[in-house]
Amino acid sequence: MTIDDIRKRYEASGQGHLLKFWETLSEDDQAKLLAQLDALDIERVNRIYSKAISSETAEVDPADSIEPLPTGASESVSDLKKNAEWRQTGLEAIARGEVGVLLMAGGQGTRLGSSAPKGCYDIGLPSHKSLFQYQAERIARLQTLAELEAKRPVGSVVIPWYIMTSGPTRRETEDYFKKNSYFGLDPNNVILFEQGTLPCLTMDGKVILETPSRVAVAPDGNGGLYAATRSPFSSEDPTQTVLSDLAKRKVLYVHAYCVDNCLVRVADPVFLGYSIQKQADCAAKVVPKTHPAESVGVVARRGTKYSVVEYSEISREQAERRDSSGELTFRAANIANHFYTTAYLNEVETFEDELAFHIARKKIPYVDLESGESVKPTKPNGMKLERFVFDVFPFTKRFAVLEVERSEEFSPLKNASGTGSDDPETSRRDLLAQQKRFLEAAGAKVEEGVEIEISPLVSYAGEGLESVKGKTFTRSGTVSQVEELDALA
Repeated sequence: MTIDDIRKRYEASGQGHLLKFWETLSEDDQAKLLAQLDALDIERVNRIYSKAISSETAEVDPADSIEPLPTGASESVSDLKKNAEWRQTGLEAIARGEVGVLLMAGGQGTRLGSSAPKGCYDIGLPSHKSLFQYQAERIARLQTLAELEAKRPVGSVVIPWYIMTSGPTRRETEDYFKKNSYFGLDPNNVILFEQGTLPCLTMDGKVILETPSRVAVAPDGNGGLYAATRSPFSSEDPTQTVLSDLAKRKVLYVHAYCVDNCLVRVADPVFLGYSIQKQADCAAKVVPKTHPAESVGVVARRGTKYSVVEYSEISREQAERRDSSGELTFRAANIANHFYTTAYLNEVETFEDELAFHIARKKIPYVDLESGESVKPTKPNGMKLERFVFDVFPFTKRFAVLEVERSEEFSPLKNASGTGSDDPETSRRDLLAQQKRFLEAAGAKVEEGVEIEISPLVSYAGEGLESVKGKTFTRSGTVSQVEELDALA
């Protein structure tokens, strides 16, 4: 488009102010701004703003009253017999090459005092392995387990890993994996792609200029995952997308999760098997709330539809309500850990326009349109628009929920060191405590104060440690092969 075409289009959309500084820009800066405005669907941005505002102010339909999960809608891993059946079903699907993994890893470790991608973060383990490395090694171990279970040749089972980055984290994530040789995985099976962005807006819907030649943009939330799976990997070949790659590999089932959980069971065969047996299109893994007032969204129902209900939407009476067994009725804490069929991921586009964007009011740096000076606001002056990965739940025909133990599967990294909650120290503590339980469950004793870190390449979830039975571990250390445990006894 020419500058005249862009000017007409943006003025017609009420966003003509974005060209306020056009005449003062260098040719290079004019070219950059023109490219950014040409690529932007400004009419869609206006529609998104209007829908987000109307959704935020809309009155709740009485028919959409919030109710806990109905009886039978969820099951628990505490049922050991079913647990074993689900695991078997999941491993069989993995062995057939029917499982892929989607990792949401667009965030930076800003709250942790790091500008690096959060997946690169070292939580202080004896091995100093990052979150990315732990997850890569879990995938490698699971591929081996599936090969052993199905009696397949070594290297024949593949779990493709699709890693969603953001603009600020893409290059560094790519470099990190290359530098570390993809932690032993085949680079052809580790596919990086980027989530989309949206312009930042003023409170009345005007697009914000960050500089005279650049529109302020922000990632479109983890719910941007769905659109990102349809976006081309590169402009050179618009047919190559995550969805096309899944189809080419004949992947039928996908596990999706967030990078910041050090206990995540990547491509968990139990969760996969449960969801497959339930014939679910989409499923959520949850943990029980720790207490009624815990600030966490819960999987529940609005009217007849499944949804994640924010803690602020539940009354105190609802939050404290208990069932006949003494459990909280609204207890299914959402941990951003989901199952999808690839058929369902392909269907999301058909209803995606019905999903409203959520508004996050933020302090957004901007250029003053009168003076041309850069301004760093001290209070929220604008909004970022985002979707959440769970926004698709109400549109799911066959939905399932699996409750797992928090101590075994959920320890998120959200806060700076020393916070005392969801920080590097609690992540480290929870991971090492789990590995101590693995050893004890295998029949060993671990003396007080002894810390043993077992590589995921040795054990995915406590299996493969039969040789420690009857041993007492008196020395701390890291273990990358099961035989190395002998030196610590």
